[in-house]
Amino acid sequence: MKITRREFINLTAGAVAFTMLPNFAVGGKKMQKDLVIKNVQVFKPSGAVETANIFISGDKISKIDNSTFDEKNFTVIDGRGKFAVPGFINAHTHASMTLLRSYSDDKALMDWLNKDIWPIEDKMRAKDIRVGAELAAVEMIKSGTTTFADMYGPNMEEVAQVVEKAGMRGVLCRGIIGIFNGEEKLATNVDLYKNWHGKANGRIKVMFGPHAVYTCTPDFLKKIAETAGSLGAEIHMHMNETLDEIKGCMRDYGKHPFEVVAETGLLELGMLAAHCVHLTDKEMEIMKNKNVRVAHNPGSNMKLASGSAPITTLLNKGVVVGLGTDGASSNNNLDMLEEIRLAALLHKVETFDPLVVPAVEALKMATEYGAAAVGINNIGKLEAGYKADITLFDMSGAEWQPCYNPVSLLVYSANSSSVDTVIVDGKILMQNRELKTLDEEKIIAEFNACANKLTGR
Repeated sequence: MKITRREFINLTAGAVAFTMLPNFAVGGKKMQKDLVIKNVQVFKPSGAVETANIFISGDKISKIDNSTFDEKNFTVIDGRGKFAVPGFINAHTHASMTLLRSYSDDKALMDWLNKDIWPIEDKMRAKDIRVGAELAAVEMIKSGTTTFADMYGPNMEEVAQVVEKAGMRGVLCRGIIGIFNGEEKLATNVDLYKNWHGKANGRIKVMFGPHAVYTCTPDFLKKIAETAGSLGAEIHMHMNETLDEIKGCMRDYGKHPFEVVAETGLLELGMLAAHCVHLTDKEMEIMKNKNVRVAHNPGSNMKLASGSAPITTLLNKGVVVGLGTDGASSNNNLDMLEEIRLAALLHKVETFDPLVVPAVEALKMATEYGAAAVGINNIGKLEAGYKADITLFDMSGAEWQPCYNPVSLLVYSANSSSVDTVIVDGKILMQNRELKTLDEEKIIAEFNACANKLTGR
């Protein structure tokens, strides 16, 4: 086929333009350039910090090294003056409880739940759950969190939709309080699993959420185990949070909570256990033998005066320990960096040992150990082959000076306002403190309208 000189010029010009586009279509499918974070200080799985380039292809880290590259072939983020860590993993929270932040404070757990929290939660509707989760997503992204494990009431599909829209990673379950309409709540967890597990390009994982031993009888826990097991789902549950819980369990069943749960089949499915404050030696052996993963919530445990979990003992036994914020009404924020610092400091006070939970281990509790806690094996590390879930901290602030040790500065000195960029699955959710997937101003306006209507305040 012959073409004219003009047609040839047009074709070649189009080809040149095609190759220079950062995003272009092939067969109707949008293609994106690979991403590089150049000259950034990287928190390595070993705990060391090295200056390198992080290469991201699709949703994964392809390599981390100092190799040269042609910048015009990549989307480039300048990492000079930045510290790259794996995105934080909030291993236990109740996202939509942002609606109840400061609604009821300075009370014991059971008074707080029975007199204030559960009655107002009964009034929540689907829109409330959605706007509460949206504000939580804004807060979490802006403080460097990329994954969160969420347990809450009805309408968890609303939270799943927020996860999908925000671009985060969510491990979701329906909180099942068996003593009130337990069968109905179990059915909604089944629906949540069938409709959302593996959705949002694999960013959503669904567990089953029996609330606690004091709200679910052993027989009902067995039914949850059978149902979840038939689907291949794991369990997320509150365990051993307060002394009153332990006393009640001993009164009702003559056993401690983990001894009760061990007889229901739940531990055979894989359990993420929140709190685990008051544990016997026998219970810790059960946890070790059944590979129970712990979500440690130091801020909430301190505020509710629940106690200090035996984290150093659990870690020494090889039990996986991640970190969570709990809900924003018992913390009262979703700032994982604060939980990292509390975990590093609290257990030094508890043991009178300045060597326990050093900065590196505290950071790993929110990243590598957190990934293991929520049962996702390809996040939590900055390493080739892992998902590109990355948080960049800006180290230009006064609190970062002098920079002898970035890990120590992050854990003991920095604050979440220095989070600069957040990436999940290779997609930029925030850059230069600007959210890319959520409209913060609109969300806050709608949130406050819902909160005021819900509480009448």
